[in-house]
Amino acid sequence: MQLTVGFDLDMTLVDTRRGVRSSMVALSAELGVPIDADLVVSRLGPPLETELAEWMPAGDVPAAADRFRELMAQSGAVDCVALPGAVEAVRAVRESGGRVVVVTAKSAALAAMSLEAVGIEVDAIHGWLWSEGKGAALRDEGAAIYVGDNPHDVVGARIAGAYSVGVLTGGTAPADADVVLDDLTFFPSWYADHLLDARLAALDTRLRELGSVLVAFSGGADSAFLLAAAVRALGAGHVVAATAVSPSLAMSELPAAAAFAASLGVQHLTPGTDELSREGYVANAGDRCFHCKATLLDTLRPLAESSGLAHVATGTNADDAVAGFRPGIKAAAERGAATPLLDAGLTKSQIREGSRRWGLVTADKPALACLASRIAYGVPVTSSRLARVDRAEIALRVLLGDIVTDVRVRDLGDDAARIELDPVALQACDDSAFAVVRAEGFTTVTAAAYRTGSLNDALA
Repeated sequence: MQLTVGFDLDMTLVDTRRGVRSSMVALSAELGVPIDADLVVSRLGPPLETELAEWMPAGDVPAAADRFRELMAQSGAVDCVALPGAVEAVRAVRESGGRVVVVTAKSAALAAMSLEAVGIEVDAIHGWLWSEGKGAALRDEGAAIYVGDNPHDVVGARIAGAYSVGVLTGGTAPADADVVLDDLTFFPSWYADHLLDARLAALDTRLRELGSVLVAFSGGADSAFLLAAAVRALGAGHVVAATAVSPSLAMSELPAAAAFAASLGVQHLTPGTDELSREGYVANAGDRCFHCKATLLDTLRPLAESSGLAHVATGTNADDAVAGFRPGIKAAAERGAATPLLDAGLTKSQIREGSRRWGLVTADKPALACLASRIAYGVPVTSSRLARVDRAEIALRVLLGDIVTDVRVRDLGDDAARIELDPVALQACDDSAFAVVRAEGFTTVTAAAYRTGSLNDALA
């Protein structure tokens, strides 16, 4: 789900008053026509021709407008500054995966010059538009939000069916906007909440379209959130949770998963999966996750059918889809798995924030990929290797207690291991931490900062 957000230019993103004033003073002197430049810059927004008509006969306006634009192009357009929060507001949209379009009464060429001068990059510029005209451009762009400083910007947003955000940085307050902010410094936090609301609504819609789901429930934050969302959208009677049990599942995960499903009133299945019977999984080349996910989906699809459920859904999120090397996603897609979180555009951070809103105990649960992800590529996956990694991580958690969040014991082969810990725990890592890992049969043990997917470096 990608949002397009429109912004007005003058006194919304950019303060162009200094350049407009100097160009208007120069125009007044050239034409010999009295123009109050200070009054002009106090009411920026309407089309230039509308303003000039206040100072000269209608027949003189077109030529005066052309000359004013020439003066602006010479220096006035770049004699400007970004308004407070403007750069950050645009960045917030772009970092969320959204598009930014500028729709302004100024010419597109002058708008581009001003934006370049203040270091703001946008995806499209529509110029010479005002009020209803802005609405048509916003509608063509599919804009979901339009931000402006003038009541006519609200008109444009309404015509486009966009949510109207007003800012009080211009001369005329857009009081009828859906939300009014003092300036754009408040936009990123508002936008984050609004975007989460929109994506949660999209998730609800998508789940209702699916009708009934068996959720591949690992017990982690993503699949737990998906399970809770499915219950909200469909009711517990149309949702089943399934946690695959195999040597790659950490021992501590199953009881917690069962308790979470029970708290939602959802039936919880624990089918066994035999990844170790697949040569590709055991070989542990770069496609190991493909074989793991293929085994999971091949196990869960018949369960969904026998339970009368229309789809198997996984907790794949929007960050996963752009994370680079994710062969498991390919395996699930080939087997028709639904990905409601991805479809709604929900990122990992949004899933955690949504989980906090809903009071889910998994909101801040550390990421915990399957135990096979701890074994370096090229080192065969065996049940004994998985078990000792699990035991070593449990021992480290017991030793380090509450100071530790993220724990990984990477099996590097030849009985070598690397402990990976979050920064606070890493500072407390001493000989006792190395000792509990050696007790599981590792002879060479090192330590480093935790980094998700660190073993993927070997695939580069």
